[in-house]
Amino acid sequence: MAATTAPGHAALRTAPPLIAAADLGYGGAPVLREVTLDLAPGERVALLGRSGAGKSTLLDAVWAALVAQGQRVALVPQDHGLVPQLSVLRNALMGRLDDHGALHNLATFVHPRRAERAAVAAILTEVGLAPEIDRPVGRLSGGQRQRTALARALYRGGDVLVADEPLSAVDPRQAGALADLLRDRFPTAIVALHDVGLARRWATRLVGLRQGRILFDRPVEAVDDAHVQALYAP
Repeated sequence: MAATTAPGHAALRTAPPLIAAADLGYGGAPVLREVTLDLAPGERVALLGRSGAGKSTLLDAVWAALVAQGQRVALVPQDHGLVPQLSVLRNALMGRLDDHGALHNLATFVHPRRAERAAVAAILTEVGLAPEIDRPVGRLSGGQRQRTALARALYRGGDVLVADEPLSAVDPRQAGALADLLRDRFPTAIVALHDVGLARRWATRLVGLRQGRILFDRPVEAVDDAHVQALYAP
């Protein structure tokens, strides 16, 4: 996950970037143009910008590039990617489906092993969902579903966390505690956040997107109020 020099970066980076001068989009229609971005080990990158600025598109591209490199990536998509009919436990267990074969996974879903249940239960305690372990996800609130998706990512673990607005449905106190938990478990991460204050506190680097382009890519201490105002200006 070496990186190249980007605007505002203090460190010298020499290896090819994760994404280099790429147009990113869906179905041949670019959402982002001429994007260059990288993610070095130990960096926590927060993506900022209005709805529709291209944050989700960029995260999709970063996830694909990291997987292509052979990195183990924990993913939290904006739509959570949960199965409503399954319990919180079984949704969390899906974080490690690709670690095992079909028979092992089938046995796990029919009757989760004691050690697997205990591991998930410990994570659910950390995210405040322990009482809901056997409850179908479809009966949860929006904030509880979001925390289930976080629990699945934490159960998976990995080299990098890629998360799209993973804290948008929880209250500020919970968001701060969960951000600290993600920081401790995933030293390297790229996350879209709507809360600029939380992004400043959590991230080591801020990337601002506006109208299909990266407006700034700087260490958090180099982003001032003028940068943020330009990002969200009408």
